[in-house]
Amino acid sequence: MRRRLVTDNDNEKLSGLPHSTTGSLSSIITTSIASSEPDTGFVGSGDEKICGSDGGGGGSPGGGDDKNLSAESRLKQEKWTTILLEVSIPFFLAGIGTIGAGIILGRVEDWDVFQHIPELYILVPALLGLKGNLDMCLASRLSTQANLGNMTTRKEIFKMIAGNISLVQVQSIVASFLVSVFAISVGFAVKTTNDFEFDHVLLIIAAAMFTATSSCFVLDFVLVAVILLSRKFNMNPDNLATPLAASIGDVVSISLFSFIVQLLYLNIGTHLWVTFVVIAIYLCMLPVWVVIVYRNKYTRAVLLNGWIPVLSALCISGMGGLVLESAVAKYDNFAVFQPIINGIGGNLVSVQASKISTMLHQSSIMGILPPHGNIFEWPWKALFKGVPYAKTARILLAMSIPGQIIFSYVANFIHTSDPSISIPFELSYLCASTIQIMLLLYVAHIIIHAMWKYKIDPDNSAIPYLTALGDLSGSCLLLLAFMFLESIGAETIDTDAI
Repeated sequence: MRRRLVTDNDNEKLSGLPHSTTGSLSSIITTSIASSEPDTGFVGSGDEKICGSDGGGGGSPGGGDDKNLSAESRLKQEKWTTILLEVSIPFFLAGIGTIGAGIILGRVEDWDVFQHIPELYILVPALLGLKGNLDMCLASRLSTQANLGNMTTRKEIFKMIAGNISLVQVQSIVASFLVSVFAISVGFAVKTTNDFEFDHVLLIIAAAMFTATSSCFVLDFVLVAVILLSRKFNMNPDNLATPLAASIGDVVSISLFSFIVQLLYLNIGTHLWVTFVVIAIYLCMLPVWVVIVYRNKYTRAVLLNGWIPVLSALCISGMGGLVLESAVAKYDNFAVFQPIINGIGGNLVSVQASKISTMLHQSSIMGILPPHGNIFEWPWKALFKGVPYAKTARILLAMSIPGQIIFSYVANFIHTSDPSISIPFELSYLCASTIQIMLLLYVAHIIIHAMWKYKIDPDNSAIPYLTALGDLSGSCLLLLAFMFLESIGAETIDTDAI
């Protein structure tokens, strides 16, 4: 295999590029050579790590082999046991969060506010999806910076954290307002009567804003702590940050949302002014957050150009809300299992997306795909064996099956006090969840490489689309599973075991 010698002049061509988007040219070329062998691994992809892209160290004509050897020595394989250990703990913690969200949603669906304002069901997947649209993007951005070695001085770390948290607040205020308008519009369009209740409109907007901003604010600090601690203990934040965000994201969001809508609904007749005050406070805070974000070099570009993925993902999640609204009225226990299948799928694909994105940042220049980075691959190569990060995909798929079984049994037991689930339901549920996760992992491969080729940073754009697609596909596949059970006359609970 022919090696290309790297000169100092070549590295000078990269000096104008941001450090977050490239390493040294010598490490990039060495990585491309080493990665021509399939499934040998990259750290950012979950299989092999490029340790240190220092921006220099280009080779000279007289010592090209020595320089390339030095660059090769920076490649470090991440063992599958390391990936499994680092991902499994936050994955099962995230499962506890999704179980909690499902149980809470199953309990609150009988509350008066959810009975009289059905548009709230349209909001639920979108608000839970904000965790993926906003917080997991923050985790992916900071994890990439940590893996690239850019989080070194306290001053720079503070700038990154302050800018990203402020950015999430801007996005959460705007996104929650828009998704509220979407839910109100769709709810009004499908109503059989033409009654327009203005107080319900204010309640929906105020509750959505409060839930989105508060839950994102809490999650952001958890994510920052996880990423900083992972750096301190020499662990890969790509494996830890997004699942741990999900572990409390779902249950915090649905708990806050249920609490605030019930509180506002019970007092709406006498304290309607509270909804005006809540909305006014967030609208007044919006310009302050915008100024902070715009003056921060790490977040200015995302503020100006990062809205299309977030808003598109909200529309996709909103369609998942329509599925939820129609399903909960017909099928018992649907609301219990819907957050579980959606949450686990979104959590696992977020891990894969973050690792692929980090690998691309470490091994190539934005706009140039490495040799192993074809946009379209056969599903077998992308998910099982053939590309560097297929190892991570295999591990995530293998983890999902026992995880789904455990989580579904635990959720059903807590909700109904009955541990038995019918075999037809469990098989249908596992089939739906496995199809969903395989679909998400394959789509992640396609859209992340496509974004990279067209110079769109996947850290800012990929996860919103993937988690929103997870919400929509999970809800639809779960609905198909319930419809199949209805067609064969099966139940979710094994009545023979009672």
